[in-house]
Amino acid sequence: RAFILVTHYQRILNYVKPDYVHVLYHGKFVKSGGPELAQELEEKGYDWLRETAAV
Repeated sequence: RAFILVTHYQRILNYVKPDYVHVLYHGKFVKSGGPELAQELEEKGYDWLRETAAV
């Protein structure tokens, strides 16, 4: 079984434990990782990804 969950809120992950986390920016994957990426996004926000994305 599988499903795709799209959210901007880390707190939803208190109820759902992801195997993978992907970040989309302008329709492109700019970062992928495990559950630790969701925590990093909660701590740092998204600006650091925008700055490093070659978009």
